[in-house]
Amino acid sequence: MIGGAPAARPDDVGRDAAARPLAGRVVLVTGAGGGLGRVASLACACAGATVVLLGRRVPKLNRVYDAIAALAGEGVGGAVNYPLDLAGATPQDLADLATRIEAQLGRLDGILHCAADFTALTPLAQTDPLAFARSVHVNLGARAWLTQACLPLLARAPRASVVFVVDDAPESVAYRGGYGVAQAAQVALVEMLKAEMASSPVALTLFRPGPMRTPLRAKAYVESDPGRARDPAEHADACVALLAGAAAASDATPA
Repeated sequence: MIGGAPAARPDDVGRDAAARPLAGRVVLVTGAGGGLGRVASLACACAGATVVLLGRRVPKLNRVYDAIAALAGEGVGGAVNYPLDLAGATPQDLADLATRIEAQLGRLDGILHCAADFTALTPLAQTDPLAFARSVHVNLGARAWLTQACLPLLARAPRASVVFVVDDAPESVAYRGGYGVAQAAQVALVEMLKAEMASSPVALTLFRPGPMRTPLRAKAYVESDPGRARDPAEHADACVALLAGAAAASDATPA
């Protein structure tokens, strides 16, 4: 793990909750290098959290880390980088991540699953089987493995949240390959976990931000209506609220 964020102090949790709803907490953001992951990481730090920035491209993580460091001020959280490509990560790699978070930061209060893999809109008949499998794994399997690896640590927090960012209401269900299959399957995964963990302090939430202006969406659509897809920054506060437990009782879809 890279970076110099101090371990979160338990006595900070709940302090100045309105202004800093994540004060004293540690949150892990996957896909932190760009799109929604980047702006959500910045918002979490502004809300007082220590943010573990997980992504596969170190230069992008460094830029987010530097942006958080530049926010330095009373109540602003910190960040640590954790470079990892979820496409090739094994269950042991993710277990090691949980162990390192506990060793360095002492706790974990939330996960925001933003990392995604999508190549292009392609009919299944022409889809590379390995690309299909990679997309299913990054968008579903790796999220499940990472959640599983972190559950023991999350369960020790007074209140924890795991937020799955999903894209299961597209303009068309056709041609989305492994990405589309994984988006639909995440709904079943979260419902299963909710049923299994009904008495747990860990809240599971689906977050459906809708179309966003991101590099991933640009691979699929040329926007004819610039106002249809929203800036990811418009959803940053919603991510903070979900991680803070403000909407843990139900799935979240922006107005």
